[in-house]
Amino acid sequence: MTDELAVTGIECFAHHGVFEFERREGQTFVIDLVLGVDTAPAAASDDLRDTVDYGSLVASVLAAVEKDPVDLIEALAQRIADVCLLDGRVEWARVTVHKPDAPIDATFSDVTLTITRKREGPRD
Repeated sequence: MTDELAVTGIECFAHHGVFEFERREGQTFVIDLVLGVDTAPAAASDDLRDTVDYGSLVASVLAAVEKDPVDLIEALAQRIADVCLLDGRVEWARVTVHKPDAPIDATFSDVTLTITRKREGPRD
């Protein structure tokens, strides 16, 4: 059984999208992360080295979102999940990408995509 570590509402400004104006002007994306992590080692030691440093993780996620534009939020979500799974303590990652300013000709509050990815192969 794993515990869940969540960081929600990570605001990023990036240039992803299918349309040229999205690439040119950019827009806000909001990222929510839920990670499957065994927190027992950190609880026992009270040492940051025994858990996922969510401050560093958020910095890495921001960097991943802000680099190299992609057309689809599906590709962006996968990129973020890959970053989360770089830490061997993360067993799985649930990533939600919010695109509140998506170019839709209707009144709406948000567009989201949520993916869950599991670690493949042996843990680091």
